[in-house]
Amino acid sequence: MKIKVRLFAVYKEKAGTSALDLELDDGSTIGDAGRRVLELHPSIIQEASRLMVAVNDEYHDHDYVLHDNDEIALIPPVSGGLF
Repeated sequence: MKIKVRLFAVYKEKAGTSALDLELDDGSTIGDAGRRVLELHPSIIQEASRLMVAVNDEYHDHDYVLHDNDEIALIPPVSGGLF
């Protein structure tokens, strides 16, 4: 199946692109897609456990099963602020 991965903020900067097209096996999960992204761009994701993932604009856990033509958004942890 084919999926599109959208990258934001620091992930976009490190990959040098705002999107990746991936080919995955049927039944693949968000976690499988994350591992594929790491194979292609090892510097993108430092702490996968803190990674927020949305599929077709809805947040899901890493064991969520993907479908053909899904769009994943990898959203880095938010940091900063003044306190």
